[in-house]
Order: sequence, then structure tokens, then C-alpha cells
Amino acid sequence: MNVEFLNPFLVAIRDVLQSELREEPAVGTLCAEESSFTSDDITVLVGVTGMVEGIVFYGMSESTARRLAGAMMGTPLPLFDAMAESAIAELGNMIAGRASAGLEEGGFSCRLTPPSVVRGRGAIISTVQIRRLVVPVTTSKGEIRVHLALRTPNNPP
Repeated sequence: MNVEFLNPFLVAIRDVLQSELREEPAVGTLCAEESSFTSDDITVLVGVTGMVEGIVFYGMSESTARRLAGAMMGTPLPLFDAMAESAIAELGNMIAGRASAGLEEGGFSCRLTPPSVVRGRGAIISTVQIRRLVVPVTTSKGEIRVHLALRTPNNPP
């Protein structure tokens, strides 16, 4: 994966989480993974097409998802219900949207698919041989693992 794609996502993660949580998230050590991904309790997926293609996903525990959604909605959530799911999907969408603007500024025009939410640990998500960059992000609400599986269409996997 082209590391030029990473910085717009790091900036977007920081900006969106600061805005929504009113705190500075801690970005952990970046690593690369080539194997299929096994979903967390809650995983948000956003597809990317255009001059950059692939998928971005955000994995977290259900308790982290509830706390993040509750912070976004201004009220504690005892259950991960439809409203919490919608809030978490929108969080993923906001991060990807902000990052896509950064990609555009870097000369990489792209479009995003609407977010999808996978509920339940253990689903296998293949990025079809696109190596993923994984960034752990820690907030007071819990950890989010951001997976970036992106490439330019003319580059082979």
C-alpha cells in the first residue's frame, strides 16, 4: 500500500475524534498485515473507488462502540442498538470523508461507499491480497483499530 494514503487518514482520525470526543486520541504503532482480517465485535467498512481503491475498516469491542456512540449522542448507551449502530457507522463515514478530502488535496480523486457495519466477532474479511496498514487508536472510550487496504488501480496487489 502506498504510504501517501496513510497521512490523510491519521489527520482525519485525530480531527474527527477530537471533535466528537473532545480529547486527543493516542495513535499507536503502525503495522502491516497481509492475512485476512477477523472482525471485531463491531466493524465498520467503507469502500473507496477512483484513483485510490480498496477498503477501510474500523474494528472495536462492543463496549467501545457503545461508549463512542454515547459520547457522540450525549447520553450513555446501555445496549448497542440501532441508534448506536448508526452513530458508529457515521463515525467511520466522517473519518473516511475527511481523509478522502486529504487524498484529493494530494492529487488522488476518490469516492466512498456508504458505510456498512458487521456485528459479531469472527467474520473473515479478505482484502484480496492488498496489504493492510493497521493503526491502533486509543481514546478514553476504548481502542479502535483502523485498517487501510488501499492501492492505485493500476498497481497490482
